[in-house]
Amino acid sequence: MQEPGFWEEGERAARVSAEHAAAGSRLSDYRRVVGEVGELADLADLLREEEAAGGAEPEMVEELDGGIERAEAQLDRLEEARLFSGEHDADDAVVSITAGEGGTDAQDWAEMLLRMYLRFAERRGLRTELKEVSEGAEAGIKSATFTVSGVNAYGLMSAERGVHRLVRLSPFDAAHRRQTSFAAVQVSPLVDDAVDVEIDEKDLKVDTYRSSGAGGQHVNKTDSAVRITHLPTGIVVTSSEKSQHQNRARAMKALKVKLYDQQREALDAARSDARKSQVVELRFFGGLSVEETAEALEVSIETVHRDWRLARSWLLRRLRGGTPDET
Repeated sequence: MQEPGFWEEGERAARVSAEHAAAGSRLSDYRRVVGEVGELADLADLLREEEAAGGAEPEMVEELDGGIERAEAQLDRLEEARLFSGEHDADDAVVSITAGEGGTDAQDWAEMLLRMYLRFAERRGLRTELKEVSEGAEAGIKSATFTVSGVNAYGLMSAERGVHRLVRLSPFDAAHRRQTSFAAVQVSPLVDDAVDVEIDEKDLKVDTYRSSGAGGQHVNKTDSAVRITHLPTGIVVTSSEKSQHQNRARAMKALKVKLYDQQREALDAARSDARKSQVVELRFFGGLSVEETAEALEVSIETVHRDWRLARSWLLRRLRGGTPDET
């Protein structure tokens, strides 16, 4: 940060400055816990000496108990922060909720998830900004997109990715029958412009329409809202603010985020498949033991055993004249 010209690159400087502040905060928390634990150890030694001499003061015992509880809580927070070691765990997040099968109940379920995530973010001290909401015809929402900003925002929200199911007696059914509803949650890291994602204009279908949300007469009387469809992947993004130009820019940024997330998932899957094949190759053709293979690939012994047994079963079927695809 002290290099000449560092602050001339605004985006890079802001990113590095934020990373430096986060690292400094974690270091300060660690040093504070170490200091408090040291003081508690000294207090415990003093109490043991007083007990040996005939008794300890109740106030000192209470002080030690309270200090241990506070230290344990701080250690829990540090342990949680240690878990967020992924490439984008410290980044902000973009969360999209889409109602699935279940009709009105699914739309109501999607709105319940939206309220739950917004309240969770508020309790964690995270900032949220609602980008787009498509209201349901009778109740709930068809879809919604919002951003989450703060410490480890993506790391916290990424665990919610997937399809969420709700089974209940439907309040929208006159007979109150049991209804199963589904809602999909997609969580992507909010990448900056430094991330290179190629988007060909020929692959885009851009539609404009009138927004049905709040915003005054201008929003409701002009085709200001923008919907962009990425034809190769089928990804659809929308933005429905006042300015069509701003909506297109925001929609393109949202599309870039989703494409980047999709590419990252494909790369992670490819790496996982490659690692599994390496386990089998090393085990059978490298002459390594199970323990040596696990250490070489930095995986658990259970993983090596699992893949080794699959490969062994495959080889046995082949030697016996069966086909590898037989189960």
